[in-house]
Amino acid sequence: MSKVNASVPAISREKDGRPAAPERIIHLGIGNFTRAHQSWYTQHASDAAQWGIAGFTGLGLRMSNLLEAQGCVYTLITSGAQGDEFEVISSISSMHAGSDTAALRLRFADPDISIVTSTVTEAGYMRAQNGDLDVSDANVVSDLQALKADPEAGGLKTIPVRMVVGFLARRSAGAGPITVLPCDNLAGNGAAFRKVVEQAIAEVDPSLLDWTRLNVAWATSMVDRITPATTPTDIDLVERTKGWHDAAPVRTEPFREWVIAGEFPSGRPAWDEVGAIITDDVTPYEQRKLWMLNGSHSTLAYCGPLFGRETVCDAVSDPTLRGWINEWWDMAGQYVPVPTDEYRAKLLERFSNPRIRHLLMQIATDGSQKLPVRIVPAALRALKDGNPAVPAARAIAAWVLFLDRFSDKLGDVNKDEVVSLGKACRDASGNIDAGAVKKVVAYLSEELASSSSFVDEVVRQISEVDKAAKAHQA
Repeated sequence: MSKVNASVPAISREKDGRPAAPERIIHLGIGNFTRAHQSWYTQHASDAAQWGIAGFTGLGLRMSNLLEAQGCVYTLITSGAQGDEFEVISSISSMHAGSDTAALRLRFADPDISIVTSTVTEAGYMRAQNGDLDVSDANVVSDLQALKADPEAGGLKTIPVRMVVGFLARRSAGAGPITVLPCDNLAGNGAAFRKVVEQAIAEVDPSLLDWTRLNVAWATSMVDRITPATTPTDIDLVERTKGWHDAAPVRTEPFREWVIAGEFPSGRPAWDEVGAIITDDVTPYEQRKLWMLNGSHSTLAYCGPLFGRETVCDAVSDPTLRGWINEWWDMAGQYVPVPTDEYRAKLLERFSNPRIRHLLMQIATDGSQKLPVRIVPAALRALKDGNPAVPAARAIAAWVLFLDRFSDKLGDVNKDEVVSLGKACRDASGNIDAGAVKKVVAYLSEELASSSSFVDEVVRQISEVDKAAKAHQA
């Protein structure tokens, strides 16, 4: 995505954006979603001039390098079904590599920093299946050992341990209270993040726990805006339409939603003035989003490639796949504590937007982390009511087939383990091994695997999905 046409000027803050605001927010794991969502809300808040974001990448340097080169501004392309709108987003004031612990310490120690937000995906929380910090993970073990041996250790890879680094620096500086606001697709993300961070603290310096309980407010949020990966087509579109080269534009949909619950003792931007919902309880909103949007996304992500479909829009245009997500919505929707009819209709409209090229392979990443929060809870509710939970069994069956057919393209934090489980579901003769299928279900949920009728339904759905996919590929 480097600049190829030297005659086209590069986008810059001085020429195209707004002056950098003083840094008051740290964001961990900055990527396209944050740049389309939280950065948009911060950009449009009435007090935006007071709230700059210090962005830290995940493990790679690419995003930091791209944005630093253009003054941390970029073009947001909002793509409705009828056309595109363009604006320059200037709310990121600085960018840093995630491994730059010196820069992280410096900002945590700054009393002007009021909020830490994050989008690190479900896998980034480094949770074991019971929700605890995964102390069997090699990166977690390495980071904990490094920080215990040297409080100034750098190059740390895991988010919970990086948070310990930040809190140690803030306590040492006497920088005052701070709010942590996770923005990941995980139910109760504030409590989930707090748990693993406090467990990391207990491993490194238990005395820090008393300080955090007095100085750290753990907020929770639900976020929603479909944001695909940037493509060369997006870069070319900006160049042709706006007359500047942007190495890191972001394409997104018109719809956006942000629901926040929590305290902000050191303040926050006026996000509520531009549509963010501030509430006492995020649960109904996050359950609607996780089950209705994310659950159907995962269903399409594993079924669609079996049908030869590449994007969400492609997949939802297929009558069989559209029927399957409608069946999922029928099942999951009855357990969502807020009305879903209007939301469901809007989802179909959003999924059908031909200008949003949301790759199914992108959504399929880290299914081992996503399915337990997107599919399993609704399945358990249905089974409790005596219903067969066929749409949930179908999603898991499609994942089994996906693990076998697309293992070379799979991105998953537990790739080796889940691919092995998936491939074991067929014996040498191609027959489905029910015992191996039960192990897959148990990997996602021991409680779900205890239902023999559900495991039998997953076995049946493996055959049904496979048969339907082959018919469509014929």
